[in-house]
Amino acid sequence: MNVKHTLSEDLMMGYAAGNLPEAFDLVIASHLSMSDESRAGVEAYEAVGGALLEDQIPLELSAGALEACMCRIDTGTPIQAKRETEDFVFPKPLRDVVGGDLDAVKWRSIGNGVKQSIIETSGSASVRLLSIPGGIQMPEHGHNGMELTLVLKGAFNDDGDRFGRGDIEIATEDLDHQPVAELGETCICLAASEGALRFNGLLPRMLQPLFRI
Repeated sequence: MNVKHTLSEDLMMGYAAGNLPEAFDLVIASHLSMSDESRAGVEAYEAVGGALLEDQIPLELSAGALEACMCRIDTGTPIQAKRETEDFVFPKPLRDVVGGDLDAVKWRSIGNGVKQSIIETSGSASVRLLSIPGGIQMPEHGHNGMELTLVLKGAFNDDGDRFGRGDIEIATEDLDHQPVAELGETCICLAASEGALRFNGLLPRMLQPLFRI
């Protein structure tokens, strides 16, 4: 897989340290299973973190701390980020959350042929799957925080830059854009965002509360 758009150093470090919202963790874990470069970067930061921990002065654990930790391991659903080897549209971290591949998604139409499926996560950031027919242009919008968009199928173009399967677009508050799905194939994306989008058009702003975007 030829992944050209990968994670920033800040996102690699934040993911390795466990400092990101759950919605971002899902997008990044899915991307890591598709990108050797990003995965190697995160593993390097994890190794640095491990080395730093070895230099710390040991602290005495409270009573029952080990049992509580093991209980969380047994009952939790950690997001894995191993290399994807099987022929699926969704990487394994996403399949684990959705409960299957693309055919397991319950879509909701949001107009112009575009569909979405919101994935419930904890924290302030939100994450959703988007299905955008080829040739369809998304409404022009800005951001009230960071947005991560991972391409799972097809491709989209944004200001002359192409994002294909495995690529991740990092949008920040200073970016206003209007991505368009590439002709020939429906574009399936996984997008996580901090805060609501800032739509420039009246109709998208009116529909924003209804579709939780």
